[in-house]
Amino acid sequence: MFLISAAVLMSASMLTAQQSDPVQLMDKSRALTMSGSLQAKVTLTITEKSGAVRTRKIDMVSKTYGDTEKRMMKFLDPPDVRGTAMLVIDNKDTQDEMWIYLPALKRTRRIVSTEKGKSFMSSEFTNADMTSGSNADFKIRHLPESGNNGLWAIESTPASEDIADEYGYSKKVTWLNKTDLKTKKIDFYNFDGTLYKTIEILATVPQNDGSGGYIMKDMLATNHVNGRSSRVVFDQIDTSGNIPDNTFTPENLSR
Repeated sequence: MFLISAAVLMSASMLTAQQSDPVQLMDKSRALTMSGSLQAKVTLTITEKSGAVRTRKIDMVSKTYGDTEKRMMKFLDPPDVRGTAMLVIDNKDTQDEMWIYLPALKRTRRIVSTEKGKSFMSSEFTNADMTSGSNADFKIRHLPESGNNGLWAIESTPASEDIADEYGYSKKVTWLNKTDLKTKKIDFYNFDGTLYKTIEILATVPQNDGSGGYIMKDMLATNHVNGRSSRVVFDQIDTSGNIPDNTFTPENLSR
């Protein structure tokens, strides 16, 4: 019995030694998606369980400032959402900041932390999915299968019940390619432990600055409970433009 236990402990120790720190892996993976300056036309397609489809067209600009990425999204079509705009300040180690402008009310308001888990423009993406989320909000570890089949499997569990309520899930599992640390997919689990949503990265394009970074060009969110799905596709990507720093202010959302 002792020999068996010792062998098990030794195997676990060797596996741990072979695995990179999961927090560092998540940090490095996030850094690869920092896009410098980016302008793009974005199509958000929402598909109901019945097969009915709704499409939204968005203008998006983003810019990286160290470990922070600022992102402005303005909705162009259909008419019922035209003029709606959202500003996201995606911070690495501190609370993310979000504002939304609603043209019907002619009002800009800050999205509070309790709204992180709410739907982003009636899609299967949430407000929290618009940011990477601070690692400080989570307990992060490798799953036992992490490292198999060329993938890291990293579990992020909210650090408290209040944070779990904010995000709207009990845990998420991020699957990273071991070779380049690109995100392959993210699985989200309900509070009863069941898988309820998966976000898959279907296509990427490399950044043109030689950094090895990339842009997530095509993302699909599938809700396994209600049968709905939402897809975000980046078109007309431009990383060569000069975006003024004063673009990313709440005052610009209504312009």
